[in-house]
Amino acid sequence: MTDDNIYMKQALAEAETAFRQGEIPIGAVVTCRDKIIARSHNLTELLHDVTAHAEMQAITAAADHLGGKYLSDCTLYVTVEPCVMCAGALGWSQIGRIVYGAPDEKRGYCRFAPRALHPRTQVTGGVMAGECAELMQRFFREKR
Repeated sequence: MTDDNIYMKQALAEAETAFRQGEIPIGAVVTCRDKIIARSHNLTELLHDVTAHAEMQAITAAADHLGGKYLSDCTLYVTVEPCVMCAGALGWSQIGRIVYGAPDEKRGYCRFAPRALHPRTQVTGGVMAGECAELMQRFFREKR
């Protein structure tokens, strides 16, 4: 199992927590030098805040942990491709790497703002995409 899969499993555990709480099941973890420094999941329903995406929560927690706003030595693992808002925030954070699971054809940044990230940010998509997509599909099936 690769490190990416190990950390994506942690992000999926966060997404499962969101699922149980009635939130759209997206989870995220941030690593720095092979150590998890932040964990989060969507909190938009709980906080009544459309900006409370897993990635936004993770950026804030990681920056707080590091004591600075730039995350250039960090990797974000997130179960679904970031939206445009989150991609913009990740760009401002200068995050070093993003690893995402399932693509988001409807709202993902790749479609609408492919240049939103910092130019040095490396991106790996499709890690455990099947598992990540299945959780989202199960959530929306149960909602309907």
